[in-house]
Amino acid sequence: MTDDSASSAGPLVTGAEIARLAGVTRAAVSNWRRRYDDFPAPAGGAANSPLFALAEVQEWLDRQRKGQEVSPEVELWQTLRAVYGEQMVTGLAAVAAALREEHAAPGGVPGAKLPDEIATRVRELARTETPVTLVNGLTERLLDSARRAGSDQVTSERVVRAVRHFAPELPGDATVFDPAGGIGVLLLAVAPEAGTRCYGQELDADSSRFAQLRAELLGRSGVRVMAGDSLRADAWPDLKAQLVVCDPPAGVTEWGREELLLDSRWELGTPSKAEGELAWLQHAYAHTEPGGHVLMVMPASVAYRKAGRRIRSELVRRGIVRQVVALPPGTATSHALPVHLWCLRRPESAARTDTHQTVRMVDLTGNSPDGSLEPGPDQVAEVPLIELLDDIVDLTPGSHLRPRERDYAGEYATLREELEDRVRGLAAVLPELAAGGGPGSPAGATTSVADLARAGLVAYDGPMPVSASEQLDTDYLQGFLRSSLNTRRSTTAGGTYRLDGRGSRIPRMTIDEQRRYGSAFRALSAFEEGVREIGELSRRLAEVAREGIATGALAPPQEQEKQQQEK
Repeated sequence: MTDDSASSAGPLVTGAEIARLAGVTRAAVSNWRRRYDDFPAPAGGAANSPLFALAEVQEWLDRQRKGQEVSPEVELWQTLRAVYGEQMVTGLAAVAAALREEHAAPGGVPGAKLPDEIATRVRELARTETPVTLVNGLTERLLDSARRAGSDQVTSERVVRAVRHFAPELPGDATVFDPAGGIGVLLLAVAPEAGTRCYGQELDADSSRFAQLRAELLGRSGVRVMAGDSLRADAWPDLKAQLVVCDPPAGVTEWGREELLLDSRWELGTPSKAEGELAWLQHAYAHTEPGGHVLMVMPASVAYRKAGRRIRSELVRRGIVRQVVALPPGTATSHALPVHLWCLRRPESAARTDTHQTVRMVDLTGNSPDGSLEPGPDQVAEVPLIELLDDIVDLTPGSHLRPRERDYAGEYATLREELEDRVRGLAAVLPELAAGGGPGSPAGATTSVADLARAGLVAYDGPMPVSASEQLDTDYLQGFLRSSLNTRRSTTAGGTYRLDGRGSRIPRMTIDEQRRYGSAFRALSAFEEGVREIGELSRRLAEVAREGIATGALAPPQEQEKQQQEK
């Protein structure tokens, strides 16, 4: 949700947030905007990224009942998941093939060759949705599913956005190539013009089939995607493109080095077995025409690993690498680590008279993954080639940018003062406790939470049961449920902790006694929360201190200064 203080309409939301609110895809929201005249008008944002008033959107959804019932698109997705399981791309390819056949021969029965239940769902949607809207909606669901699962099966939308941002402008009749295309998301995104000639290859046959079918449904007649292993069996050996984009498989060591040792593509050096990403880079570079560009999505470690030093050195020495961008953490789907975008360009001539003398280093690791991709003045540096050609040839942008102006001394003093205050106050939160042996003893009379639930005294409105009666204190109930006796009852044979509560037992007490114990449990919860906050504050303090010392902004006091501080 976007907090736009300039808006009088209250909180604003994006189209993606509306989709999550209603349980549909963004394509469905875009379709609503076109089909329904009463859909709320944008209340802010830009033309290509409008923002809508949350209150107006919720009112419209309530009128349309869009957020209260399962849409046909969701039903189709659920049916595909039930039939194809983890092989969802196979299912999407089957749906796309059925839609293409119906589109090529109007009047046919869409989905005639699909399983009956899926065919029924497709026919229902085909009455109100175009094939393009339907296949785009399913693609968005696949991308969202991969993002939620942390899968690298498909290129994430954030990576696609970054590649599009840093890609050069292309003429309408340009040639674009993606040798590790997946379902074609990156290829079709960087070459949106219908006249652009697009070529791709993908190892997974279902993914390449779906990419080709989707392109055909979109009316992209210049797209050709082949199935096969790009490194071992290049389907386009003579292709020279103006732009090659590639999000290669990361960390793959079995890429065929032994079979390809003398391959002509290794003009910058033969990659080691551990440097599969640099094999993909050289494969992409081999497919560029003079003056052509390559945009490679690379793990951050490729920029400094020892095994790839020689190839990095050649990239720098020949002026091929023009820019390296460290993208924000979270840009990749499968992990929170930053990834790099390497921007290469083949010299216009063999004489390499257009060789650049610097490499542009951009460090966006301090940005939000959904924030701006335009670097600030302190996030970019032009690094001379000679400075890069050392024993490491480190292409990590952060290694070549000056530390940003930061008041380490002020931050350290403030955080330290806050930590001292928190630590002093923590002991005061602890409840006064004396030796027990009373009604809370395991030997005392107890009652099961299941009995309390049957009597209507307990409700399950969240992760922990709460009191539903004045006869039961919530803090008392939850405090005993978190005791070791009850947590053991909530642990499965496989060691998984799952608090149901119904099998737990709590001591029998009067309501006044419950409140007395509940007060102690409440204080312990506050103590635990305080400990967690102190832990996070301590981590931040240590990080500031370490960085401050390393950059010279902070220093240990001299012995004389130390003695004065101790007085």
